[in-house]
Amino acid sequence: FYWVWSHSHEKLDTSLCACLNFSSPLSFLPQKWLQATDLPKEVYQHLAGYVPKIYCLGPNLNPTSEDLLAQLLLQAPLEWYLCGEDPLVGLAKLEKNNQPSQLCGHVFKVGEPTYSCRECAADPTCVLCMQCFLGSVHKEHRYRMTTSGGGGFCDCGDTEAWKKGPYCQKHEPNICDSSQEDPLANLSADMIARTYNIFSIMLKYAVDMLTWDKEDELPHGLEPPERGDTYYCMLFNDEVHTYEQVIYTLQKAVNCTQKEAVSFATTVDRDGRKSVRYGDFQFCEQAKSVIVRNTSRQSKPLRVQVMHSSVVAHQCFALKALTWFSHVIRYSDALRRILCQVGLQRGPEGDNSLVDTLMLCDSKMWKGARNVYHQLYMSSLLMDLKYKKLFAIQFAKHYERLQSDYVKDDHDREFSVTDLSVQMFTVPSLARMLITEENLMTTIIRTFVDHLRHRDLQGRFQFERYTAQQAFKFRRVQSLIGDLKYVLISRPTEWTNRLREKFLEGLEAFLELLKCMQGMDPVVRQVGQHIEMEPEWEAAFTLQMKLTHIISMIQEWCASDDRVLIEAYKKCLTVLTHCHSGFADGEQPITLSMCGHSVDTIRYCISQEKVSIHLPVSRLLAGLHVLLSKTEVAYRFPEQLPLSELSPPMLIEHPLRCLVLCAQVHAGMWRRNGFSLVNQIYYYHNVKCRVEMFDKDLMMLQVGASMMDPNHFLMIMLSRFELFHIFSSADCRKRYNRESANKDVVQQNSTLIEEVLHLIMMVVGERFVAGIGQVESCEELKREIIHQLCIRPMAHSELVKALPENENKETGMEKVIDSVASFKKPGVTGRGLYELRPECAKHFNLYFHHYSRADQSKAEEAQRKLKRQNGEDSALLPPSLPQLCPLFASLVNILQCDVLLGMLGAVLQWAMEPSGGHWSESMLQRVLHLIGMALLEEQQQLESTLDDNEVTFSFTLKISRPGEAPSTSPSILAVLETLQNAPHLEVHKDMIRWILKTVVSIKTMRERTAAAPPPERAGGWQEEMVRDKDKAERKRKAEMARLRREKIMAQMSEMQKHFINENKELFQQSLEELDASTSASLEHSPSSWDSVLVCVGPRRWRGGRGERRQVVTCILCQEEQEIRADGRAMVLAAFVQRSTVMSKNRKRPPHDPESYDPIFMHPDLSFGTHTGSCGHIMHSHCWQRYFEAVQAKEQRRQQRLRVHTSYDVENGEFLCPLCECLSNTVIPLLPLTKTSCSNGEQPGLVQWLNTTSQQIKALHSAHRKAKPTSEYPDHAPPPPEGFRPDHTPINPYSSSIKEMLTTFGTATYKVGLKVHPNEQDPRVPIMCWTSCAYTIQSVERLLVDEQKPLFGSLPCRQDDCLSSLARFGSACWTVSSLATVQSHFIRLLAALLPDPQVENSRCILDVDMFHLLVSLVLSYPAVHCQDSSGLSTDIAELHLLHLVTVAHLVQILLTSIPVELTMEQESGGVEHEEESVCLLYNTLRSHIGSCVYEVSSGWHLWRAVKAGILPFLRGAALFFHHLHGVPTPPELNGASEWEVLCAYLSLPSNLLQLFYSYQEVLEWCSHPSMRQCLQSPETLISFPRESNKLIELPEDYSALINQASSFTCPKSGGDKSRAPTLCLVCGALLCSQSYCCQTELEGEDVGACTAHTFACGAGVGIFLRVRESQVLFLAGKTKGCFYAPPYLDDYGETDQGLRRGNPLHLCRERYRKIQKLWRQHSITEEIGHAQEANQTLVGIDWQHL
Repeated sequence: FYWVWSHSHEKLDTSLCACLNFSSPLSFLPQKWLQATDLPKEVYQHLAGYVPKIYCLGPNLNPTSEDLLAQLLLQAPLEWYLCGEDPLVGLAKLEKNNQPSQLCGHVFKVGEPTYSCRECAADPTCVLCMQCFLGSVHKEHRYRMTTSGGGGFCDCGDTEAWKKGPYCQKHEPNICDSSQEDPLANLSADMIARTYNIFSIMLKYAVDMLTWDKEDELPHGLEPPERGDTYYCMLFNDEVHTYEQVIYTLQKAVNCTQKEAVSFATTVDRDGRKSVRYGDFQFCEQAKSVIVRNTSRQSKPLRVQVMHSSVVAHQCFALKALTWFSHVIRYSDALRRILCQVGLQRGPEGDNSLVDTLMLCDSKMWKGARNVYHQLYMSSLLMDLKYKKLFAIQFAKHYERLQSDYVKDDHDREFSVTDLSVQMFTVPSLARMLITEENLMTTIIRTFVDHLRHRDLQGRFQFERYTAQQAFKFRRVQSLIGDLKYVLISRPTEWTNRLREKFLEGLEAFLELLKCMQGMDPVVRQVGQHIEMEPEWEAAFTLQMKLTHIISMIQEWCASDDRVLIEAYKKCLTVLTHCHSGFADGEQPITLSMCGHSVDTIRYCISQEKVSIHLPVSRLLAGLHVLLSKTEVAYRFPEQLPLSELSPPMLIEHPLRCLVLCAQVHAGMWRRNGFSLVNQIYYYHNVKCRVEMFDKDLMMLQVGASMMDPNHFLMIMLSRFELFHIFSSADCRKRYNRESANKDVVQQNSTLIEEVLHLIMMVVGERFVAGIGQVESCEELKREIIHQLCIRPMAHSELVKALPENENKETGMEKVIDSVASFKKPGVTGRGLYELRPECAKHFNLYFHHYSRADQSKAEEAQRKLKRQNGEDSALLPPSLPQLCPLFASLVNILQCDVLLGMLGAVLQWAMEPSGGHWSESMLQRVLHLIGMALLEEQQQLESTLDDNEVTFSFTLKISRPGEAPSTSPSILAVLETLQNAPHLEVHKDMIRWILKTVVSIKTMRERTAAAPPPERAGGWQEEMVRDKDKAERKRKAEMARLRREKIMAQMSEMQKHFINENKELFQQSLEELDASTSASLEHSPSSWDSVLVCVGPRRWRGGRGERRQVVTCILCQEEQEIRADGRAMVLAAFVQRSTVMSKNRKRPPHDPESYDPIFMHPDLSFGTHTGSCGHIMHSHCWQRYFEAVQAKEQRRQQRLRVHTSYDVENGEFLCPLCECLSNTVIPLLPLTKTSCSNGEQPGLVQWLNTTSQQIKALHSAHRKAKPTSEYPDHAPPPPEGFRPDHTPINPYSSSIKEMLTTFGTATYKVGLKVHPNEQDPRVPIMCWTSCAYTIQSVERLLVDEQKPLFGSLPCRQDDCLSSLARFGSACWTVSSLATVQSHFIRLLAALLPDPQVENSRCILDVDMFHLLVSLVLSYPAVHCQDSSGLSTDIAELHLLHLVTVAHLVQILLTSIPVELTMEQESGGVEHEEESVCLLYNTLRSHIGSCVYEVSSGWHLWRAVKAGILPFLRGAALFFHHLHGVPTPPELNGASEWEVLCAYLSLPSNLLQLFYSYQEVLEWCSHPSMRQCLQSPETLISFPRESNKLIELPEDYSALINQASSFTCPKSGGDKSRAPTLCLVCGALLCSQSYCCQTELEGEDVGACTAHTFACGAGVGIFLRVRESQVLFLAGKTKGCFYAPPYLDDYGETDQGLRRGNPLHLCRERYRKIQKLWRQHSITEEIGHAQEANQTLVGIDWQHL
C-alpha cells in the first residue's frame, strides 16, 4: 500500500499534493477502519475531507485527473479494507475462485448488433450479442439481426429465454458444476463481514447523495471542514426544448460562443445535466434567471439549479461509487450476492430498502445518474437468479407508483426504471409467479384504466378534444400494454387453481377495459352538408392496435385450459349482455315477413342512427365461441355452458351494424362524413387490425346464423341493409318499381345488394378458421398466401406485410410458403419474387374475404388471363370448401333457404332485361357464384354419403321448382337456361354453362343413388361426354379462326406486290442509294487502299474524296444545321465536375485557387476536371433562350417558396431539355480542321527541334518587346525563315462559335479551379486541355476495367463528347491571347527540352505525360499559325508524340521496375528489344546512381515497360482518333493490340528505336529534384496506375454494424455516434447528422459527410449509412439522394432502415454497379434524376449530414 502512495506522488501535480496535505496518516486508513467502533462515521469523515478537494475545483471539470485521484485517495482504501490485503492480490484471488456465470449479461451499447432466433427464442426480446451468437447453434437457423437502442443485455445462458440451444460454446455449463451451492461458501466469515460493512456504508452514501434534493447543504456527517462560497449553475435536460432553443438561450445567458453552447447542449443531452457557470451565488443566480425567463415563453422553462460545489462534488463521487460497485462485483459472484442483500434489505422500521428508494426517486434524478444505477441493477440484481425474483416482487409491489411517476416524467422510456420490466416480465416463471403472488395482471390493467379518465356519459373512453398534455399521457401509458404483453407472451402448460383464479381476476379487469371501449367514437351519417371538423379517431385505433395481440393472447391462454375457457366465456357473455341491456335510441320492435316466413326483430336505421366500429367485447366472445368448438369443450361439457340461453339476434346485432356501415360507406352514402370515417373503415379491414375486428365480426355472424333459422337470419340482414322492401314485395321477381327513384338511390341500392350477397358468401364460405371448419391452422395461412399471389408474384417483404403477425412478430409463412409458391431470384436490380405454383390456382376464390376492391379486380384480371393462356374456360369457379365443424354445421342451410332463393331469383329475373338499369354485372356474378357454391356443397354431400336418405341438402330440387300459384314465375333453372343464350351476358356464359352442366351431373348422381349405386363415381361419364363435346366445339372454332387469318394474310401480300409494281422507280432509287453508301464505307475502310490506318503524323489518313458533311438536328427547334466553322454554333449539353476518381493521393491538401498554376498535372492525378455530356445537340441561340427562361422561372419561384430545385441556376446549372440530365455548360461542336497534305520533304526530329527552338527564341524576344519595360537590351536572333512572330492570324470561326468557345472555356476554368469566372485569365486554356486529357484517361481506364475494346464500345454520347472536347481544345487558343498560349507551349516544351529562359521547369517524374502530350499538341497551333514555311502541324504532332513517349519510357524505367522478378520468363521473341532496354536502363543507372537498383533480365524490363506504357498509348490513340476523326483500326483487341496501336500512332513497335537520336534523356536525369523524387518512394507513382476501386466490404453486414458500434464520435469525447457513416471511397468512418461534428466550409456549417466529400471526392461522395443500411450519394452542399445498398437478404431484397432484420449479405453485382457509377462520374447525374423523380429529396438538408 505504501508503494502505491509513494509512486503516485510522482504522477501528481505538486500543487495538488500540497493542497491534499499528504502528511495525514492516509496510508493507515484501512488499519484504522478495521479497529473502528463507528465505521460509518470514520468513512464519512474521510469522504467529507477529500471529495470536495478532488472534484469540482473549477468551472471545467477535469475527469482524467479527478478519476486518478479518486482511485488513489477514495477507492484504494475501500478495496484494501475489503480484501484485507493489497487489492491487486486480493481481487485476483477472488476472481480465481469464482465460478464463471452461465449468464452472459453483456450490456448492449447503442447501435451494437443483436441477434434473435426466430425458431428458438421464447419471444422477440430474447437476444444474443455477436460473440455468443457466433458460438451458438442459432446461426444455422432463421435469425433476425437488429441494432440495439442500448441498455438491454445478452440472454445467453438463460434457459427460459430459449426453446433450445440456450448456451453458446463459451457459456456452456460444466457437467460437474455444482452451481446450486451458495456462492458465499467460498469466502471467509471475516471477509463477508467486511464486505457487508463497506457495501452498506457506500451504497447508503451513494443513494443518499443521488436522491438528495437540497442545493446548499449536505447530509449529516458529510459537512466539509471548510466551506467556500463557490456554486455551480446546473442546467438539466428535458425532452421538451430543442437543441436550437437551448443553444440560443445559453449564448444569451452565459455569454459563450456558438461552439461552446453546442458543446454544452450536447453534454446536457448526453449526461442529463451540465454546469454552465461557476462562481459565487449571485453570479450563478443571475444566469439561472436569464435561462428561466428565456425558455418559459412557449412551454415550461428549462430546469436550472444553483448548487453548492461540495454538493456537486459528492454527487459526482456517488456516481463514481456506483460504477466502482459494478466493477468490483465482476470479480466474484459472492460479492454480487452481498451487494444484492445489502440493496434489498429493509430498514429497521420496515422502511423501503435502498433499491426501492432509488427506484421511487427515479423520475427526480438526471439522466446520467439514472443510467449508472440502471446499469448497476442489471449487473447485480438481474444477474443473480435468486435476487432477480426478489427484485421482481418489489418492482411489482411499487408498479403503480413507478408507472405514475413515469407518466409525469418527461424523459423517454429508455431512461426510466420502468424500462427494466422487460428484463423480468418476459421470464415465464417470474411472470406466472407475479400473477399469482402479486396479482400483476390485474395491477397493470387497473393502472392503465386509471390513467384514461376521460369518459362519456355511458362510461366509454372519449378521446375527442384531447389536450396536448392528455395526448402525451396517452402515449406514455401505452407502455403499460407492452408490459401486459410481456407477462402474457408465453402460455402456461401447467395450470394451478391459484393461477386460474388470478388469471380470471385479471380477465375481469380486462373486460372492464374492453367495456369502456365497446361503442366508443360512435358516428352518425351527415346529410345535407359536409362535416365541419374531422373528429378524432386515431387514439381509439391506436388503443385497438396495441390491444390486438393482448386480446389474441388472452384467447390462447383460455384455450389451454377447459375450466378457464368455460369461466371466461360466461364472464364475457355477462359483460356483453350488460352492454346490450335495454333498447338503445332508434330501436323499435317490428315484424318482418317474406317468402312465407316471418320474424320479430327491431328496426334500426344505420343510415340515421349512431353506429360504432369499436366492439371489442362482442369480438372477444366470438373468438371464445369458436374456441369452444375447436377444443371440443362445447361437445364435452354442454351442461356447463349457457348455450341454450343465448339470444342469437342480440349477438349479431352490433357486428352486423358494423358490416352494414362498411357497405354503406362503399356505396358512397357517407361521403359527407369526411376522411376520418374512410380511415376507420380502412383500418378495420387492414391487416394490422382485422384479426380482432373484421374477422371476428364475421365469426360472430356465423355464430348467430348457426343458431338461427336461416330465413330469419337473412331477413334481419336485409332489414339492416335497408333492402328489405326491395326483395319482399310480391312482384319483386318481375321488377320492383323504381322509375321514380333518383339515380343515386338506384346506384346505392345496387351496391348494397352486391355487398349483402358478398356477405352471405362469406358467412357460408369462410371456413378456414380451425373451429368453424375442419381444418388445420396452417390451412388458413396457405389460403392467405395463395390469394395474395393470385394478384401478382410478390417479394418476401410484401407477403409478410400482407399477412397478420402474431405477438412474436412472426407470420408463420416460412413453414408453408414452399408448398404453395416457388421463388425466383433477382437480377442486378429488383428483388426476388414468389410465384404461385400452378396446381394451387384451383383454390382461388374471387370473393376472398380479405380482398379489397382493388385487389379483387387485379386478381380477377390476372386469373382470367392465366386461364386464357392455358386455353381453359374463363369462368372463375368457386373452389371446393372443407367440412364445417358440428357446432357450425347448420350454416350450409342458408344456401337453400327460401329467402335466399327468392333473392337469387329476383336478381336473375332483372338480368333478363338488358336495359333495366337496376341490376349490375357484378351483382349477377355474385348470384352465379352463390349458386355455384350451393351446387358444390350438394355434390360434396352426395359423394361423401352413401345413402340418399341422409342427404339433407336439396338445392337442385328447389331451383327446379317454378313459383307458387298466383305469380307463376319460372324456376331459377329455367331462367338460367334462358340467360345462357342472352347476347348481353356474353361474359357470364361460361359460368352459366358450368352451372347447368353441374346440375345435370348432380341429378344423374341422385338418380343413380336412387337406383343401384354403380361402382364408379356417379355422374362421371355424363361430365366426360359434356367435356368432350365442349372440346370438339372449341377445336372447330380454333380451326375456323386459323383459316380466316391465313386468308387475310394472303390478301395483304397481294396488295403489297401490287403497290411495289406501281411504284417501281421509287424502290429502284432507294436500293441504289443503299449500294452507294455501302461502297462508300468500304472506301473508308483500310482494305480498299494501300497502307495501314495512321492517326498522327504526315502519313495520317485524310477523309478520302470530298470531306464528309456533318449535319445535326437541334432538339429545341428541330431544325437541321450543318456544322461549319463560319456557320451558326451548335452545342452539346455538358456537365463539368471536379474529380478524384483516379487520384492516387487523397492526402494532398487542396491548392489555393487564386495562385495555383495548373500547367503540369502530377502523375498522382490527385484532382482532375471531368467533362461528361448527355449527347443532345442544340443551337447556341436556342440554348441561350432556354437558359434565360430557366433563370427567370427560378427567380419567380424563389419569391414564392424557398425550396431548392435539383439544379442550382446561380451556378449555371440546368437540366437538358430532352433527357433532364444535369448540365452546367455547353460544348460547341466544331468541324474537323482541314490540313493540307504537305508534299515536300518533312524535317526529321533533330531538324524540327532546331527550327522550333529558333521559333521559341523569336517568340521570347517578341514577348519581351511587347512589354514596355525591357530589362535587358534586345539582340534577338533573327527568326527562322517563314516565321513571323508579329503576324496575327485570322480567326476562322463565326461570332456565335467564338462566344460558345469562351462559354465552355470559362465554365471549365470556373468549376475546375473553384474560382469566379474570368475569361481573360491565362489559365483558361490550360484547364480546357487538362479536362480533355483527364476525361480521356478516365474513359480509357473504364474500358479496361470493363474489359471492353478501346474503340467501338463507347456509347455515342461519350464518343460525341470526346470528339467535341478534343476539337474544342485545338480551337480554344483562338479566343485567348496568342502570347499567353505561346508562353504555355514554351513552358510545356521546356519540361522535355530544357530552355535556359524558362525558370523552375519540372522534373519529368512530377509530370503526367499524357496531360503533357495533350497540352502540347493542343497549344502548338498557336505557334504554328505564325509559320508560313510550309511545315505541317502533322509532323510537329508526330515529333511531340515521340518526345513524350520517350520521356514516359524513362519515367517507367525509373519508377515501375518490380523488385522481385517473380514471373517466369517466356522464351522466344524479342532479344533485340531486351538488349536495348537493358542498355538504356544501365545508362540511366550510371547517371542517377544508387537510387535505382540493378536488374539483369532484359525480358522482365521490357515486359514492365510494355505494361506501363500501354495506358498512355491507348489514351493517345483515343485522343488523335477524336481530334482528327481518323477511322479506327479493326483489330484493336486481342493478342496483336500492341503492334496495331504502335502502327496506328506511327510509332515503331520496338519503342527503343526512338532513343538512338536523343540526348535529352541524360539532361532529364541531371534535373536537381530527380534524386529527391526517387528517394521518397511513398510519393512515387508506378505505372501502369491501378484503377481505383471502392473499398472492400465484408460479406456479412453484421460485421459492419459491429465495427460501427465501437466507433465513437471523434469530437465529443467517447460519445457513441448516432449515425456512423462509412465513406466507400476511402473507408473513413464519420459521425454524420450530428451537431458535434459540424465544421465550417466556405463560411457555412456543414456536417461531417459533406466536409469529407470536399476533402476526399472533390465534392462528390458515396457513403454507407451503417445503421440504416442505406447508400448515400452527395454532390456539393445541396444535392444528395439515397440509393439501394449492395446488401441483400436471402430473399433478394434490401432492407433500408434494418426494419425486417433478416441477415444481409453483400451482393457483388450491385456493389459493382455502384462502383461503375462512380468510375463513370455519374453520381451527380444519378442524384439529379433521383431528385427530379422524388421531390421530397429536394427538401432534405443534405449539407448537415
